[in-house]
Order: sequence, then structure tokens, then C-alpha cells
Amino acid sequence: MSDNIIKPYMRLSGLEPLTIRPESNFVNIGERTNVTGSKKFARLVRENKYEDALSVARQQVENGAQVLDVNMDDALLDGVQAMTTFLNLLQSEPDIARIPIMIDSSKFEIIEAGLKCVQGKCIVNSISLKEGEEKFIHQAEICKMYGAAVVVMAFDENGQADTLAKRVSFSERAYKILTEKLAYDPQDIIFDPNIFAIATGLEEHNNYAVDYIEATRLIKQKMPLTKVSGGVSNLSFSFRGNDHVREAMHSVFLYYAIKAGMDMGIVNAGQLVVYDEIEPALKKLCEDVILNRNNDNNEATEKLIVFAENVKQKGKTEKKDDAWRNGTVEERLKHSLVNGITDFIEIDTEEARKNYPKPLAVIEGPLMDGMNVVGDLFGSGKMFLPQVVKSARVMKKSVAYLTPFIEEEKNNAPQLEKAEGAAKILLATVKGDVHDIGKNIVGVVLGCNGYDVMDLGVMVPADKILDTAIKENVDIIGVSGLITPSLDEMVHVANEMKRRNMQQPLLIGGATTSRIHTAVKIAPQYDNGVIHVLDASRSVTVVTNLLNKEQKPEMLKQLHKEYDDLRTQFLSKQSKKAMISYEEAVALREQFPAKDYTPFKPITEGVKAFNDYDLATIAEFIDWGPFFIGWEMPGKFPAILTDKNYGKEATKLYNDALALLKKIIDEHWFTARAVIGFWPAQSNGRDTITLQTNKGDVKLESLRQQSKKAEGYCSFSLADFVSSTEQDYMGAFAVSIAGADKYIQKFAAENDDYNKILVQILGDRMVEAFAECMHQQVRKVYWGYDKDESLSNEELIHEKYKGIRPAPGYPACPDHTEKRKLFSLLNATENAGIELTESLAMSPPASVCGWYFAHPKSHYFGLGKIGKDQLADYAKRKNWSIEEAEKWLRPNLES
Repeated sequence: MSDNIIKPYMRLSGLEPLTIRPESNFVNIGERTNVTGSKKFARLVRENKYEDALSVARQQVENGAQVLDVNMDDALLDGVQAMTTFLNLLQSEPDIARIPIMIDSSKFEIIEAGLKCVQGKCIVNSISLKEGEEKFIHQAEICKMYGAAVVVMAFDENGQADTLAKRVSFSERAYKILTEKLAYDPQDIIFDPNIFAIATGLEEHNNYAVDYIEATRLIKQKMPLTKVSGGVSNLSFSFRGNDHVREAMHSVFLYYAIKAGMDMGIVNAGQLVVYDEIEPALKKLCEDVILNRNNDNNEATEKLIVFAENVKQKGKTEKKDDAWRNGTVEERLKHSLVNGITDFIEIDTEEARKNYPKPLAVIEGPLMDGMNVVGDLFGSGKMFLPQVVKSARVMKKSVAYLTPFIEEEKNNAPQLEKAEGAAKILLATVKGDVHDIGKNIVGVVLGCNGYDVMDLGVMVPADKILDTAIKENVDIIGVSGLITPSLDEMVHVANEMKRRNMQQPLLIGGATTSRIHTAVKIAPQYDNGVIHVLDASRSVTVVTNLLNKEQKPEMLKQLHKEYDDLRTQFLSKQSKKAMISYEEAVALREQFPAKDYTPFKPITEGVKAFNDYDLATIAEFIDWGPFFIGWEMPGKFPAILTDKNYGKEATKLYNDALALLKKIIDEHWFTARAVIGFWPAQSNGRDTITLQTNKGDVKLESLRQQSKKAEGYCSFSLADFVSSTEQDYMGAFAVSIAGADKYIQKFAAENDDYNKILVQILGDRMVEAFAECMHQQVRKVYWGYDKDESLSNEELIHEKYKGIRPAPGYPACPDHTEKRKLFSLLNATENAGIELTESLAMSPPASVCGWYFAHPKSHYFGLGKIGKDQLADYAKRKNWSIEEAEKWLRPNLES
């Protein structure tokens, strides 16, 4: 007992104890029982070959792992079930279970499942302040209850620590909370100050290893009883595919990090090179890169790249010669681009210029062909990031040589819309996203090719992106993102570009994006070109083609055809219909005999707000149909689960979603806020509804169908559902789901695109479910016009209830500007945490607002096209000019 008090060492255990003392050697945490780090282990787990998967764990123990990291965060796995099954089996294998377990997951429900299975004292990897102190404390309390040590990642509410100061200050803040508020034993706290990739070719990354090592030193000085860990393989990500160089980098890094106080790390215990056995030349190169010395202008990085290119395996190098110089000029240019060789580029460029009809053809032909090869190699992991920058530099040198000749010809033949190098490209990481490494690489590549790149940074709202694009007269807009809300923001950017009648092409990039998502979700929102850019090297080809008058039309034509195949099921066909006059439409309004409807006065008067609504209650109202549509799985739910083509994967997807949803609820990832309101209302018998509020009358303007219909059919307007002869009532609502951004960043950091998309789609589904939930409560409780309603979720989805809740901007009421009145009536910004941008988008993106109509005969409809006569009437009612009315109603105007 006295030993525990006097010497507070970290004590872990499996079947056997592991005490980590100051004199203890570095603790190897075996990494291969991780589905994200071992293809073999992932395959065995997916095939339910858990007994075979145990062999991977056994091998790690035999190779010297002192702690075993177990991670089941795979897109197609039920993580809770997989973690539970594997750990239960592992506990019955004494030769494996003798060492402590590190339960590793970005999903806290999986961590909790693991905590229930392990014997002894384990480590939880990880928790952080990313979601705020309340969630951090909640998770830490659970870990403490199970007696686990915890890994604390260096994140806070604003993102990850990427500087020395942030690494230390984030850790100090977490330490203070854990020790002072929770009485967590300091020796049970492990800090991970973020090991990031170095030698990427970007100078701002060059000091990442030095910062980690120095942060480790300071953390151990300030909080001496704590431990420091990290994921070592992240360091060498730029050299993926070259194990020889990566293993040497890891050993060199650990040599210095351990001296600074690093106690443990997640490494492949069987693939660590002994520091003293690393060949001297490679060791020096690794030290120069890791310690950021002799690295001006990335000199050390480029030397290591050259070494990595030559080395096939330890002790063997690829012999180089100049035989490539005997090839055609096209082959030589490609070789120079792929290998980053500038020695002969001017000679070869001049030869190509003489062989081609115009200098621009050299850029569009062999140079672009070479860059396409670079893109393919980089995309397949056969080139490293710095090599792409070198390839771009070769391209820049060639383009610079050709530019005077292009300038000379530009008045005599169709050329680039702007001289090469003068075109402006605006790049931005969209709102809600703080990750920008990929965008930075794109900027470097484009900049090296002579383009004027404007980078607006991170967390950039759509309005700022587009306002800047207009002000600076840019040629192309590129948006990027690594977290799931970025997908929704990109859709919003495309929507706003269409609304503003912009002409610039829109580039989509980032780890969370895909060609499929771009085609299905983003491209339909904007008509002037939406192009998914797979990687940085391809950006040059795409941009150059878009800026060429001859290439651009054909490129966009091919893209439209390709995207068409992907989104056919999402397109709706609109046929030209005969129109009637506006007055005829008003005369054909839907009329209801007074005897058939008695307005019901709402039980709740005025405005009522709801803070932190129960997530579990909301989840009961989810409509899963759109969830599967969002994942390109057409069909109805639940039939999709047994579909002969999609059933197997749909079931896996559904199980993953349910598991993640449970975690969201249990850990309170989302915060649900709502506000509702009710007021006396009366229509004017046409298309204006007047609300009587305590601040005076508010007029709501509606639009009426004008398409000619068969005899006996009405022309609908929302105003028809409010009485013009009696005192009636109307309501409004706004609901939001906030908080997901903080959790999504971890998925981004782990390159877990699948779960990032799951979170985003679940956020969308949850806010729609919240709207459904509140509407039910309105009908039964707060308005109370249908207190005895008893409908299943299926019946709610099919709108079997009385009343409707149309949203401004949607088919029945497409005018977004009516949102301003709704927000003012509800004070929605204060009461529901929702803000309107200048272009009337809602933030957070997972927000819904709309009107409540209680009339039992009210129903949804699409407005369709309207005529100029109604446009003029509406403009007069709104006190608008015709031009303003056309701006907001353009999609509904008769062509």
C-alpha cells in the first residue's frame, strides 16, 4: 500500500500486471489488431473468422507488443458486436490476454462495449475536448468508473493542436479538468500531442515532428506523472508504399521522442528497425527531415524523396541512366514530369513547340498527358506528395517557356480566356471544416503552374466565398472539405451560385467528397459546371481545360453525360403545361364549406422554445427511406434490406447507422433545439394571410398554381387553408440539430470518410425527424386540434395526420424571403440557435423551419410555373420591383 502512495506509477494489467516506471523502456502498443491498419485483420473480422484473427494478436504479442491496440471502426462492421466478440474470445487465450488491452475507437459506444469485456486494467483510446468540456467529463467519468487509463487527444472545440503551444496548452487544460474536477489519477492519463505527416513538400509541415518532440518534453516537465503516446505511422504517411524508408523514419523519430519523454506508441512491434542498424546515409536523411535541419527550401525533404525513389528494398537500389532521352519528345516530357526532372525541360519544350501547330497545343497535349500520369500514380499511392509538387514545378517551367509564344499568338487564334498565369482560382475550405492540407497541396500545384491562387482559408461561409469571387472576378471556384458537414455546405454553395446567376465552374475536392456524391447531390444544383477533382495533380488538367474556350464545352458535355448516368433516379421530368391567367387561378381556388371546418384555437399562445430536446425521442421518428437514397440504394424501406441486389450491403449500412445513432444518443453528440408559435390568422380570399401578433399584423404572401388542369380541379395556394370568413389560426416552427461538427473532426483526422458521411446523413435525418416529432406534439398537445391521434411511424411518413408543415423555399412556397418573417415571429436565432445568411440559408445546416396549417383538408402541392401576371401581383404585394421578384422566383417563372 505504501508503495502505491509513495510511487504513483502507471499500473496496467491483462492477466499479468504491467507497471510503467520512469526507468521502464518504451512501451510498444501492437497496432495490427486494428481493422483500419491491417488489411489481413480487417478481412478476417469481416468474414467472421475471429479465431483466425486471434493469430494476428498472438503474433503481435510474440513480436514484443506490451499492450494490444484493438480497433473495430470499419464502415461495414457492427463495431459493438465485433469488439465484444473479439475481446471475449481473446480473454480465453492466456498467451494473448496476459498483456493489457487498449480499446481504440472513435465511437464511444464501442469503447463502452469493450470496457465491459476486458479483465484487468485497460487503456481507452481516446477522449478529447473536441466536443466541449461537458462531453469530455461525461466520457472520462465512464472510463474512470471502469478503472481505465485514458488517452487524451490534443483537440479542443476549435480543432486539432498543430503547433507546439497548442499541443501543450490543450494537454494542460485537459489535465486540469481530469485531476481537479474528476480526481483522475495523473498516472492514468496519457497524452497524444498529435503526430502528423512530415516531408509532404509543404514547408508548414516541416516542423511537426520537432513540435511533437518538444511538446513531449514540456508535458513531462509540467505534468511529470502522466504519460505520452502517439500513432507513429502517421509521421511517414507521405512515403506510403515504401516500407523501408517508413520503418527507418519511425525508428529515428522514436529515438529522439523517447529521449524527450515519449513513453509508448502505437507501432507494428515486428517492423521496427534497430536505430544503430539503419544505414548511415538513410539515417542522416531521416534525421534531417525529422529534426527539420538542412531543410531550407525543402532541401532535406527532396533528398529523402530521391532516396525513396531509388530504394526498392533494403540494400538494393534502382540503377538510373539516361536511356529515356532516346524516346520521343512526348515520352521525354512525360518522363520529366513524372520524375520531377527540370534539366532538359526547356530543350524538350522547344522541340515540342516546333512539332505542334501552336504553343498552347503543347500544354494541352504532352504536358497534360504527363500530368494525368502523375495523377494516376499519386492516386494509387505510387507517388508521394512532394513528388507532385516537383512535377508541378516542371510543368511551370515548361509553361513559362511557352508563355511568350502564347502571348504572341493570342490575338490571332482562339486561346485561353486569360493568358496562362493570369487566371484567378479561388480556393476555400467550407464552413464547419478546419482541415486544409489537401487544399493547400492543390494551391501549391496550381500556383506552380502559374495560376493566381486566392486561398480564403478554413471555416469560410458560402456568402464570403461567393462575394469574394464576384469582387475579385475569379475564373474558377474550388471548395474543399474533410468533414461530413462539408458535403452539405458544398451543395449549399452550388445552390447559391445558381441563385446568384454566377458563371464560374465549381471544383469539388477533399477526402469526404466523391464523384458519385458530386454527380448526385451537387451538380444538379448548378448548371455552369461542377467538377469533382480526385487529387491535387489532376487539378492542373481540369483547370487548364476549363479555361480553354475550345476544350471547356466538350469537357463539360462529357461530364454532364457521365453525371447523368449516376443521378437519373434523382432527376424529375418537367413538361411544359398550358397556363391560365392569375385571376382564373384565384377563381379556381380551393374552397371549403364553413360547416365542414371549425377553426381550433391553439392551447398554447404565442411562442414556446425547447432547449436540448431528448434525442432518443427524436430518433423514433426517423424516416429511413431518404437515408438509403442518399447512399445510392434505390428502393423503399424496409424492403431495401431484403432486395436481391442491395439487401446485403443495405443491411450492413443500416446496422452501422443504428450503432452510430445509439452512440450519438447515448453520448449526446447532438443538441436539439426548437421553437414553435401560434397566432390568430385570416386570409383575404386570395393569396395573403394576415397574422395578428402582439407586435401588430404580419402579412404572409402565398403563390398560386397557374398550370391548366382538367375541369373540376382547383388551383392550389396555401392561403386556401386559412379561413377568410372566420377567425382562424396558424403556426410556425424552427428546429435545429447542432453539435455534430465537433465530433466529426475525429473521423476526418482518422480518414474515416464512411463514418463522416454517416454522421452528416444522420444529422439530416435527425433534424427531419425532429420536425416530425414537434409536429406530432403540436397536433396533440400544443395546438391540440387532434389530441387523440395515434399513428405509427409509417403512417406519419405517409402524412396520414391532419394538417401540414410546408417550408419556405420548398415546392408549395418557394420564396425563401418569407423566412425572414418566420424568423422574426419566432425569434428563431435566439430560441433555436439558427441564423440566416444573407442569401437566406440556415446555419447550422441541419435546420428546418416552416408553417403549421391545421385545416383537415390542407395538403402539400407543388407550385409549378407561374405567369407574368401573378409575378407582377406578387411583386406588388411584397413591395418589390419586378427584377427583385424574378431574382427570388426564377425557377418558377414561365419560360
